[in-house]
Amino acid sequence: MSATDYLNDLNHRYLAIHRRKEDLFWQTYMGISDDHEGAAAALADWTNFLSDASYLSAIKEQLAKASLITDERERQATIQGLSGWQAMFEAHAIESAEAKKLKDELIAFEAKLFEKKQNHVMSYLDEHGQKVEASLPLLRTVMNTNTHEKVRQSAHQALLDVEQWLLENGFLELVKRRNAFAKALGFDNFFDYSVTKTEHMSSTELFSILDDFEQRTRDANLRSLSELSKNKGEQSLKAHNFVYSFAGDVMRELDPYVPFSQSLRRWVESFGRLGIDYSQAELTLDLLDRKGKYQNGFCHGPIPSFYDQDKWIAAKVNFTSNAKPDQIGSGYSGINTLFHEGGHAAHFANVKMNAPCFSQEFAPTSMAYAETQSMFCDSLLGDADWLKTYAKDANGKVIPDSVIQAMINANQPFKAYEERSILVVPYFERALYQLDDNELTPERVTKLARECEQQILGIACSPRPLMAIPHLLSDESACSYQGYLLAHMAVYQTRDFFTRQFGYLTDNAQIGPMLAKHYWNNGNSQSLDACIQSLCGEGFNAKYLADVCNLTTEQAWLAQQQKIAALNSRERVSAKALNASIRIVDGDTQIAANTHGDDHLYQQFESYIAQTYGC
Repeated sequence: MSATDYLNDLNHRYLAIHRRKEDLFWQTYMGISDDHEGAAAALADWTNFLSDASYLSAIKEQLAKASLITDERERQATIQGLSGWQAMFEAHAIESAEAKKLKDELIAFEAKLFEKKQNHVMSYLDEHGQKVEASLPLLRTVMNTNTHEKVRQSAHQALLDVEQWLLENGFLELVKRRNAFAKALGFDNFFDYSVTKTEHMSSTELFSILDDFEQRTRDANLRSLSELSKNKGEQSLKAHNFVYSFAGDVMRELDPYVPFSQSLRRWVESFGRLGIDYSQAELTLDLLDRKGKYQNGFCHGPIPSFYDQDKWIAAKVNFTSNAKPDQIGSGYSGINTLFHEGGHAAHFANVKMNAPCFSQEFAPTSMAYAETQSMFCDSLLGDADWLKTYAKDANGKVIPDSVIQAMINANQPFKAYEERSILVVPYFERALYQLDDNELTPERVTKLARECEQQILGIACSPRPLMAIPHLLSDESACSYQGYLLAHMAVYQTRDFFTRQFGYLTDNAQIGPMLAKHYWNNGNSQSLDACIQSLCGEGFNAKYLADVCNLTTEQAWLAQQQKIAALNSRERVSAKALNASIRIVDGDTQIAANTHGDDHLYQQFESYIAQTYGC
């Protein structure tokens, strides 16, 4: 077998294993199948494939053979593809039989815990004292917007109850098993293993970045807490009151201008005007909250995009949100998730390499690199020129400047807090995985969580208690939350570059092609730092995010006023088609598709929301 034939065979073997794993993942996470054993088995097959260390020696042999290929184009392409596979296997290969056994047991244990968690019912008491079943996103929306303090407190208590349920039902055993697996691979603990695998740096190197950011934003965070307490009273710092105290009124003012029913239209049109092209991808979106569904948005690609020799294999991408359209605040949070996961989908649909290993969300893809793409897209929703262009009520009235200013006044003082609410997670997870097994008790770990929240957030308990965050349970996302903060650093560096280059971001048709060229096309063959170097002409720098966190409300509002004023001086571009096949589903029911065009897609979707939710 030639080196080129070996590469092609490897590509197709992976596609089959990966597709089966992803299809079962989607079905169980969406709550449309209870085949958790099948999903765990498919995940084990995928893990065993990538952890097979024998592939590394085989690929090295094929790389040597590839170097002798006489046709220069074929030689370069084969070496490129094999090098991508070498990086993938280096990130996953497990040579120790003990470690392989521990990994298999870990996958099976996590699958059982996930199934138990999926069946665990959460609820809160509404203003009439009635028990209401709720998902994690709904509980957070209730806390952020409900006018009754007792209702907010009940919603927060439900999150605290989830923590204790997890501590009593397997989370601590999961931590122990993860640590045992990491130690079998020569790491001190699972956190160190995960950071090395996902971000290609040591935990010491990571915390040199995080500690610096913590120091840069500490004073701004403490200042905002002090001002809130002074203006709204000590009660405002209670976890169930905190976000409501500064954002609740604003969210209700904003809500009429960002109805969830219009979110699909606004996503397609906004991305189309940015010049984002999905390269013939097939997109399946499950956007609505329902019982049994995974309680966090995500994006996965059952078919990664790549060139199979000279034939383009378009991506198949699934993404999800947990919108409850009749709940205040769900419109804005729903469209935020749509932009975020749609950003991931745009990235993974536009990797133009010659092997599927370059276009997927798993290592060696850096989480920070992957999240930069999605977070850049959802960052647009806070821009005043985007809001003035797209945020309109049912009568077509554009959002008033006063509402945008109120958003700035409410949120800018807590920009440092917002970023530190990401920062607190790696501080907690590192400390958690450093505990000895005999220290892993519900009491000790609960105390650790509250200590980390006090240290980083400055309040006694987080509105989003640490162990209620779904990422901590999943093998793919455990000990990787820092990727979101690193990504935000890259996002604001990228935003700064585009702003200096063009003067604006909203509906700038040059942005999509530039993101594709510098950030997407090369996939994980290029590091985040290399992407930033390519686009911005400088390396990764955290100062841009820190600078935004430290702006006064007056400075932030002035910047947004300038964006609004500039709208009058530029012609609005037409929205391009996204070049994608789009299906909207609610579980296993299709509710809309763009088979007959985007307008038909919008009409089907908006009609379904109106009929189902009355809004």
